[in-house]
Amino acid sequence: MKRWFKYARPYLSYFILGPVCMIIEVLGEMIMPKMLSIIIDYGTGQAAAETAPDWVKKLYDITGSSSPFIVAISVGMVLTAIIMMVGGVGGAYFGAKASVNFAADLRSDIYRKVQQFSFANIDRFSTASLVTRLTNDVTQIQNFINMLLRMCLRAPGMFIGGTIMAIVVSPSLSVTLGVAMPLIILTIAFFIKSALPRFTKQQEKIDALNKRVQENVTNVRVVKSFVREEYEKKAFAFANSDLRKTAFSAMKMIILIFPAMSFFMNATTLSVLWLGGRMVAVGDMTTGSLTAFITYIFQILMSLIGLTMIFMGFSRALASSKRIAEVLDEKIDVSDSGLSDEDEQRRITEGEIEFKNISFRYYKNSADKVLDNINLKILPGQTVGIIGSTGSGKSTLVSLIARLYDPDEGEVLVDGENVKNYTLKNLRDGIGFVLQKNELFSGTISDNLIWGDENADVSEIKQMAAYAQADSFISSFTDGYDTVLDAGGTNVSGGQKQRICIARALIKKPKILVLDDSTSAVDTATEEKIRQAFASELKESTKIIIAQRISSVKDCDLIVVLDDGKITGTGTHNELMGSNTEYTEIYYSQNEKEAG
Repeated sequence: MKRWFKYARPYLSYFILGPVCMIIEVLGEMIMPKMLSIIIDYGTGQAAAETAPDWVKKLYDITGSSSPFIVAISVGMVLTAIIMMVGGVGGAYFGAKASVNFAADLRSDIYRKVQQFSFANIDRFSTASLVTRLTNDVTQIQNFINMLLRMCLRAPGMFIGGTIMAIVVSPSLSVTLGVAMPLIILTIAFFIKSALPRFTKQQEKIDALNKRVQENVTNVRVVKSFVREEYEKKAFAFANSDLRKTAFSAMKMIILIFPAMSFFMNATTLSVLWLGGRMVAVGDMTTGSLTAFITYIFQILMSLIGLTMIFMGFSRALASSKRIAEVLDEKIDVSDSGLSDEDEQRRITEGEIEFKNISFRYYKNSADKVLDNINLKILPGQTVGIIGSTGSGKSTLVSLIARLYDPDEGEVLVDGENVKNYTLKNLRDGIGFVLQKNELFSGTISDNLIWGDENADVSEIKQMAAYAQADSFISSFTDGYDTVLDAGGTNVSGGQKQRICIARALIKKPKILVLDDSTSAVDTATEEKIRQAFASELKESTKIIIAQRISSVKDCDLIVVLDDGKITGTGTHNELMGSNTEYTEIYYSQNEKEAG
C-alpha cells in the first residue's frame, strides 16, 4: 500500500473531497424515500395526522391543509435533489482529477524505470509487454480508482443507510433481507474468485497481440517484400481470436453477475410486495411506508451491485498492479549508484580500452558462454576491426564498453578505470555508438542528428554529415535537413539511414566510436570514403569497427578475430593472413564470391 499511497499523497484533497461529495448524495438518497412516504401517508390523508412525527404535525399546522403541505414537502425534495446533484457532480469531478493525476504520475515512474533498464532488463520483458503495462494496465488502475472514489462510500453508505432505514420503517419486513443477503454475498464471492485469474490471462493476451502488431507495422517493408501479408493476417487473426476468447471468458463473469443480481433483486422485491401488501391490508403498515421500504430495498440491492462492480474492478486492477509492480520492482542490472565524488567527475579523456578475463552469458543458468575469457587491449586513437561469424559475440563485446550489459566475470577498463567507476552518463557521453540495428525517430533529419549534441550548430551538423557521406543526399531533398522522417526512418533507404546514424554519432565528438556493422547497406566506394574521413578527421578518437566484410576492416591498425565467443587471433591484415585459419577462410570465401 505504501507504493500506491505515494501516488495518492499529492492529490489527497481530491481523494478526500470525492467520497465526501458522494456521502452528501447518499444522505439525500436516504431522505428522499422518507419524504415521499410522508406525502403519501399524511399529505393525502391515508394516515391519521395524530400518528405523524412532531415536525410533520408542526408543518401541517403551519400550512393549514394538505395541498400546501404537499407543496412544502415537494419543495424540500427539490432542494434535496439539487444538493444531491451538486454532491454527485463534485464526486465525479474530484474522482476524475484524483484518478487521472494518480495514473499520470504512475505512468511517469514506470517510464523512468524502463529508461534505467539495461539491455538485460529489457530482455526479461518484451517491448510489447512494456507498452501494454505503460498504457492498458495503468488505465485499468486509473478506471478502478475513479470508480472506487465514486463508489467506496456511496455503495457502503447506501447499503448501511438503506438497511437502517428499512429496519426503522418495518423491522418485521426487514427479515427478507436476512434471507437474501447471504445468498447475494456468496454469489459475489464466487464471481470475484473466478474473475481474477481470467483478467490476468487477458492482459497477457493483450501483450501478445501488441507484439504481433508492433512487429508487423515496424517490419512492414520486409513483410511486403516477402509477400507475407496473408501469413501475417492469419497470425494476427489467431492472436486477435485468442484475445477475444480470453476477454470473453473474463467478461462472462461480469455478464453473468448482473442477471444473477437482478434475480435476487426481483425475488426480494416480490417477497416484500407480497408480505408488505398483506401488512397494508390488515393495517399493520401504511402505503407510504411500504413505498419507502421498497425504495430502500432497491437502494440496498443497487449498493450491492455497486460493491460487486468495485470488487470486479479490483480484480482487473489487481492483475494490472501485479504486472506494473514487476516493472517497478525489477532490479536494475546496471547502475552507477554508490560512486564517490571523484568517480562522479570522471570522464573519458584518452579512449584506451582493455578487456580483462571477460566472460558473459545471456542466460545466467546456461553453461554456454557468449564470451569466454576475452583479453584485449585497444590503445587510444587506434582503429580496431572486429570480425567473425554470426553469433561469435562481436556486438556483445562492444556492448560491454558502454555498460549496456555487465560481464559475468572479469572487468572492462576505459582509460585504466573500471567502467563501473564512471557514471553511466559520463561513460556513455564519451562513446559514440552506431548500433547494428539503426533507429531513427519521427521528426526532421536535423532533430535526429542533434541527438549527438543538442547544442551543435548548422556548420557542425553539415561537417559531420559530410564525414558520414550523408550531406550530399540530405541536401538533395527538397527540405534538406528539415526533411521530416517517419518513425523508424522508413522514408529513407537503408544506406541513407546508416549514414544519418553515423553522422549522429560523430556529432557527439566521442573519444570512442563504435560502428557495429553500420555500413552493411552502403556500397564499398562510399564505405571507403567514410573510412578515409575517420582516418583523417578523427585521429584522436578510438574507433572500433564491427563488420562482416574483410574489406571493411582490412586497413585497421588492429584486427580481432572472434569465433564462438573466443579471440582466435589479433593482428594486422597481413599478419592474420599468414597465421589465422578463420580469418583466411573468411577472406578467400568473400574474394571467391566477388570474383564469381
